[in-house]
Amino acid sequence: MATATSMATTAVFSPRLPTTHSSALPYLPPRFSTSPFSASNKLSSGSRRSQFQIKATSQESSPDDGGEILADLKEKWDAVENKSTVLIYGGGALVGLWLSATLVGAINSIPLLPKILELVGLGYTGWFVYRYLLFKSSRKELASDIESLKKKIAGTE
Repeated sequence: MATATSMATTAVFSPRLPTTHSSALPYLPPRFSTSPFSASNKLSSGSRRSQFQIKATSQESSPDDGGEILADLKEKWDAVENKSTVLIYGGGALVGLWLSATLVGAINSIPLLPKILELVGLGYTGWFVYRYLLFKSSRKELASDIESLKKKIAGTE
């Protein structure tokens, strides 16, 4: 038992050896500054102006810890006529979200399929940019298509 604690003690207090970093980020040495504001003090000293300006504003009315928000939500919930329908739709949305997350996890576990789907997504994104965003006339066409879809959804068309 004594050897286990001595091994743990030596593991904690042993000096760190330099390791090779496999990430794309360069190795940065630790900062030796004792004050977190020492760099900003150097910038603002002398004739240089500070890069940051703090502006104090006062708010005339602020909600008291969300009490007004909760009261508004309760008022809206009381105004709902079909509470059971809302609960069923909300539960169905949660089940659908869980099911889609499970499906994505299952697809992600199949070898090569996530990379193929990523390539398909990149290809579709490239096509969409070329078709709708690259030229001015196609951007106008996309904007008119979106406006007509908004009108169909709103029921004004």
